[in-house]
Amino acid sequence: MNLDEIDRIVLRELQQDGRISYTALAEATGLSAPAVRQRVQRLRDEGVVQIVGVTDPMALGLPVMALIGVRVHDDVHTAADRISELPGVIYVVLTSGSFDMFVEVVCKEPAELLAVLNDHLRRVPGVTRAEAFTYFGIHTHRFAWPGT
Repeated sequence: MNLDEIDRIVLRELQQDGRISYTALAEATGLSAPAVRQRVQRLRDEGVVQIVGVTDPMALGLPVMALIGVRVHDDVHTAADRISELPGVIYVVLTSGSFDMFVEVVCKEPAELLAVLNDHLRRVPGVTRAEAFTYFGIHTHRFAWPGT
């Protein structure tokens, strides 16, 4: 999809505040509120933007976070589908390199992370290796993209 300058302004404003009113977006873009509403709806329909609530795992009592590198000897899509359903898994991305995928997990305590690794993830058919990189803290967490 080709984004024009108005689309970029709308996206920038939504990245700053997903609850911004159409009136405020209209002021930022120079369009009418109904025209801005149509823009936002088009961007949503095209899959360019989702408007969601972003949560803080620590504030929700989930202070144990890890990125897990996973190697698979069978179909990576099948394994990723199974892993996506595991407790605590919030993000799965297919990769190239040393790992076939990275899995992000949030847990209440270290024992829960061990259970996810040992009792669940390593038992998924095709998984040959799982290496956990525990987070000490989140340094940067962005939702704004270059060019918007």
